[in-house]
Amino acid sequence: MTYSLIAKDTETGAVGLIVASRFFACGARVPCVGARSAIASQAFSNPVWGTEGLRRLEADEAAQTVLDDLVARDTGRDARQAHLMDTLGNFAAYTGSDCVDWAGHRIGDTHSVAGNMLTGPDVVDATFETYASESTLPFPERLMAAMEAGERAGGDKRGKQAAGLVIHQGQSHAWLDMRSDDHADPLAELRRLYDVAGERYLHFAEAMPSEQNFSGNPDRGALEKAIARADAQRHAEGRVSRSLASDPA
Repeated sequence: MTYSLIAKDTETGAVGLIVASRFFACGARVPCVGARSAIASQAFSNPVWGTEGLRRLEADEAAQTVLDDLVARDTGRDARQAHLMDTLGNFAAYTGSDCVDWAGHRIGDTHSVAGNMLTGPDVVDATFETYASESTLPFPERLMAAMEAGERAGGDKRGKQAAGLVIHQGQSHAWLDMRSDDHADPLAELRRLYDVAGERYLHFAEAMPSEQNFSGNPDRGALEKAIARADAQRHAEGRVSRSLASDPA
């Protein structure tokens, strides 16, 4: 039902997972992301693979050890698919024999891709190779560019409906978590949401508290100045807001 990409940004250590599917709210079902690890549970997904798997990964268990145990214990394993990254940046993946064709996965040193119900292996390959080649893009845009390449290669053979993107920057809470649950062009909608996030949200996210800085930076004045600078730059470049938010009547 899905194809997804897990990656670790080698420059910042951020962990990202992006998913697209002809399945409602796949961004709520598939990703489980933590401060240093991630797992995508998909196909005839078992959500406990995600929740238990992430707890164990964050406790520094090896990706292959966690995956082997999940597969061994689940009598529905043949219909499952998952890929995951542990806290050392090692990847593991599994595609059950009953996953709907085309189904498969590909693992590298910095990222992994897995998918099922796809038009063919080109979807996984295009996603994988585009992420590898687009190293100059900011991390969120690199993840989106890779998935868009997979979509151009055919994507989910049933069509398009939903997508989700989750990025953690060394914290248990997400730095960015966006979803398009029911949309004719969900990856394009993620692009729009990311543009809107850049207007205010990402500036706020930079000031959010962390485990290392419990209070964060609650200086509203500094935040508003950063937002104003970004707004001025957007206007100077001739870009208009893509937000759908309404103003008070």
